Amino acid sequence: MDSLRKTAVVAGTFYLLTFVSIPILALYGPVRDRNYVTGPGPDTAVFVGGLLESIVAVACIGTAVALYPVVKLQHEGVALGFVGARVLEAAAIGVGVSALLSVVTLRRAGAGSDGVVAGQALVALYDQAFLLGQSLVPALNAVLLGYLLYKSRLVPRVLPVLGFVGAPLLVASTVATAVGLKDMGSAWSALGALPIALWEFSLGVWLIVKGFKPSPLTSTTNAVPGAPETAFR
Repeated sequence: MDSLRKTAVVAGTFYLLTFVSIPILALYGPVRDRNYVTGPGPDTAVFVGGLLESIVAVACIGTAVALYPVVKLQHEGVALGFVGARVLEAAAIGVGVSALLSVVTLRRAGAGSDGVVAGQALVALYDQAFLLGQSLVPALNAVLLGYLLYKSRLVPRVLPVLGFVGAPLLVASTVATAVGLKDMGSAWSALGALPIALWEFSLGVWLIVKGFKPSPLTSTTNAVPGAPETAFR
């Protein structure tokens, strides 16, 4: 397996790992209860959800690190933007997980009724971090990486087009949630996120199964390891 094929498999694997957090809405259900801080728990579901989201955060950075050496040959500035956006996404996930685990800490510390308001504030912080890290930023990622892959033809162009279509839909859905037009866990929210989810899942599967398509970019990478990075901008 050559280096480009390995890169594709690693990146694709990281993309598929980002889907391990699908059960978090159910896992975080108890901690959203206003009386959670004063009740008996349970805590395990929150810890499992936090672990799954932490895996997603690592996978987000992993996708960017794995793809950067290849896509930077198309446009280094956009590639750096993609890496930065992925790191921001991971950081926002970390903030959200820390907020919910802090609610568990309040309950275990016996904060009682005095901790109810603080617990609800921390849940609200998680929601805001989720809107930033797992709604707005993924739309930006789709545009940045979609541009690089569309221009370089490293994957079938229908894949980044799916990301281009999904990005504005996800932004519109996120804004609607932020202004109170719909709930974060509603069917409309799921529908707004579906195209981006399909883009990332399809990209992950393609990279694992097929790898990068032959293109001037990959030819240059294989033939001349030190080729100028501006050659295909």
